[in-house]
Order: sequence, then structure tokens, then C-alpha cells
Amino acid sequence: MAVLRVATYNIHKGVQGLGPARRLEIHNLGHAVEQLDADIVCLQEVRKLHRREEQYFTRWPELPQAEFLAPEGYEAVYQTNATTRHGEHGNALLSRWPVVSRGHEDMSDHRFEQRGLLHVAVQAHGRLINVIVLHLGLIAASRVRQIEQLGRFIEREIPKRAALIVAGDFNDWGGKLRAPMNALGLSDFAGERMLTYPSRLPLAQLDFVYARGVKPLRVEIPRGRIWWRMSDHLPLIAEFKV
Repeated sequence: MAVLRVATYNIHKGVQGLGPARRLEIHNLGHAVEQLDADIVCLQEVRKLHRREEQYFTRWPELPQAEFLAPEGYEAVYQTNATTRHGEHGNALLSRWPVVSRGHEDMSDHRFEQRGLLHVAVQAHGRLINVIVLHLGLIAASRVRQIEQLGRFIEREIPKRAALIVAGDFNDWGGKLRAPMNALGLSDFAGERMLTYPSRLPLAQLDFVYARGVKPLRVEIPRGRIWWRMSDHLPLIAEFKV
């Protein structure tokens, strides 16, 4: 049986804490991504660069975070969503399988939040798999409009019979976006209680993996102190029969 293992993880820009007490976690995250042992890793809040943090931390990586986190043999695809005073950050996808194509669309709903979707097609187990990485807005009405935009993107860019996975930080308190995602033909592991936020004492599931055209097998969340120290989110790992 051909199994595709997909992880989604908001890495909080590789830094935890605030002010002088903040600590660099990007090196630990590199080991963590390897431990996930996923074929496809969907990442949010990934730094391409940040000039102030680069000066503050002596061990700030020379490579952009997506490339730094990619295990040996993986291809890294990154797309900026937000440009700030000191740098830029966005979504990334790390793939064990060959990347066939990549695309991006701005999903910013208002001027206070810069958001986007990353679309990557990979060739895995002899099939073309479309993967969309999302990080939706903080305002409920924005998220509804962003899902509507996602639907238009899928209709325009992805054939109806094509395998599709949509993963990321949906900021979806209470699973309110599940119904509109189901209306797009995308399903997640709705029967499973998968709490991902906040990582130290998870109370809600904000991170999701939805799919169509592949058979869901299982979903899991790694546990333990090492995980809640690295980010304010826990990773979510889903497996599918391809």
C-alpha cells in the first residue's frame, strides 16, 4: 500500500518567547522536522530573512529558514506572504518527492494582515498530488472570505479529479470552517480530537489537513516537552492511501 505522510506545522518564525528572554529554536526545529518523517511538510510563519533577529542571535542560520529546515534529499519551496520593517515571512513546503510546479495567490483580506496560499504539485507514488499551504486570518469574517477565495482558486487551477491536500494554520476556533471546506469536496479527520494550540496546554485545533482524491488513514500529534518548547503550535501529521 502506498502511503503519503503529510505534516503541517506553524513554527512561529523559529523563535519562542518575547523580549530579552526570547530564544532561538530553529536548530531544534530542524531536528524536529526530521523526526516527523513526513513526505510533505507544510510550514507557516517561516522567515526568509530578518535583519534584527540575525544581529541579535549569534547562531541565526545563514540560509533562509525553509532551506535550513529541509532534511537531506528534500526540496524546499517558499513564498513570502508578509513584508515587515526588518524582513519577510510566509509559507513553505518541504517535499521528499519531486516538485512538478509551484504557484501562489495573495489572500490578504485587509491591510492589517498579509496572507497568501502556496500551491505546489508533487509527483508521489506515480500520482500527481496538489498541495495547498494556508495560514488564514485572525478575524472570523476574513477566514470565511478566504475559504471562498480558496474555492475559486481550486476551481480555476486544479482539475476536479486531481488529488488535493489543503493544510495549514486555519485559525479556526471551534471547527467553523469545516462545513465550507466539506462543500468544496475536502474532508479532514473530523471524528478525531486533535488539539494543537497552545502547544503547552492544547485547548483547540487550529491546524488542519483536508484532502480529496486520497483515502484518509490516520492522524496524530507528537507529544512531549520538546514540542511545546519549540513553537506555540503543535504539528499535525496525517497519512493517506494514494
